[in-house]
Amino acid sequence: MEQKELTEKTIGLLKKLISIQSFSKEEDKTAEAIQDWFTAFEIPFTRDNNNVFAKNKFWDDAKPTLLLNSHHDTVRPNKAYTRDPFHPHIEDGKLYGLGSNDAGGSLVSLIATFTYFFNSNSLNHNILMVASAEEENAGKNSLRGLLPSLPKIDVAIVGEPTLMNLAIAEKGLVVFDAVVKGTPSHAAHLNDNNSIYNTIEVLQWFKNYTFEKISEALGEVKMTVTQINAGSQHNVVPAEVDLVIDVRVNDRYTNKEIADILTKEAPCELKERSLRLNSSAIAENHPLVKSGMALGRKTYGSPTLSDQAALSCQSVKLGPGDSTRSHSADEYIYINEIEEGIDLYIKILERFLKE
Repeated sequence: MEQKELTEKTIGLLKKLISIQSFSKEEDKTAEAIQDWFTAFEIPFTRDNNNVFAKNKFWDDAKPTLLLNSHHDTVRPNKAYTRDPFHPHIEDGKLYGLGSNDAGGSLVSLIATFTYFFNSNSLNHNILMVASAEEENAGKNSLRGLLPSLPKIDVAIVGEPTLMNLAIAEKGLVVFDAVVKGTPSHAAHLNDNNSIYNTIEVLQWFKNYTFEKISEALGEVKMTVTQINAGSQHNVVPAEVDLVIDVRVNDRYTNKEIADILTKEAPCELKERSLRLNSSAIAENHPLVKSGMALGRKTYGSPTLSDQAALSCQSVKLGPGDSTRSHSADEYIYINEIEEGIDLYIKILERFLKE
C-alpha cells in the first residue's frame, strides 16, 4: 500500500477511536477498533485485557526487538469543553476530539508505521507493536502489567506528543505523604506546639531544598508541595497537618535514592507511595536517536511521565502533536502533524532497521 493511502486510513482510524469512549479501564471498544485494523491488514495479534499487540511477519528470536508503544485510553473531558469530545471533526486543518493529541495521533501513526514494515524481511530488529491501556492512571493492566507476557525488549519508541522531537530522557515521579505534628488543643488556650504553625517552617524547608545532582537533559529534581489538609472545626487546633509532596526525578537519581534522602533529611514524617515510576533515558549516540537527529529532529528532556517509566530498556519518547494540548479543553491535533509523524517514523526506522 502506498504511504499516502496508508495515511488516509490512519486518520480514519483516529476518528473512529475518538468517537469511542475509552477512559482508563474502559478501553474495550477502542481495543476492538484496533483489532479491526490488524484484521483488515491480515496481521495476527494478541489481546491481553485491553492491551493489543502484534509482531512483524518475519519475527526472528535471534534478533533484538524494537518496541513501538502508545496508549488508547484517555482522561475524562474537563468541564471547559465547548465541543462534543467524542465527535471527531476537522476545522482549519485541526482534528478535534478527546484523545486526538494525547495520544491518539502517536498511537495511530505508530500502528501505520508498524503496518508499513510488517511484511519486510530484511530488518535488523524485530518490531513489536503494543497499543496499551490504563496509561493515564498507571493501572495494573497497563503496559507495566503486560510486560511479563511480552518478548524481551531491547529498545523502544513510546508515542506521546513531542512535535516529533526526540525526548531522550524523561523525569520519574515519587509522591510522598508527609505529616507535621503538634499538640491538639482548644483554640482559646495557649499552645506553643500548634501543628499548623509548625507547618510554616516545614513548607519553607521543602520550598528551599535542592538536590545536588543536575542532569544535562532533565535539569534539577523538582519538588513541589501540592496538597495540604488539617483541622475539623474553628475552635480546635489539630494534632497534625497532612501534606502531599510531588517530586519529579531526573536521571541522576533512582527513586529509592530520592526517598532515602528525603526520609533522612525532611523535618517531618514522610512516606513514599510508590517507587516504581523511575526516570528513563537513551544515549544520545544510540543509533535510533542518531537516525532521528540526521533528519533534523531536536533532542530534549521531558518533564512529563509516560509508559517509559515501565520500561527497563533504553527508550525515546517521540510522536506528533504538542504536549501542551494534552488534557486541555477542545483537544485537537493538526492533520499535517499526523502526516508528518508517519513520514518521519518511517524514515527514522528505515535508517535504524536497515543500517
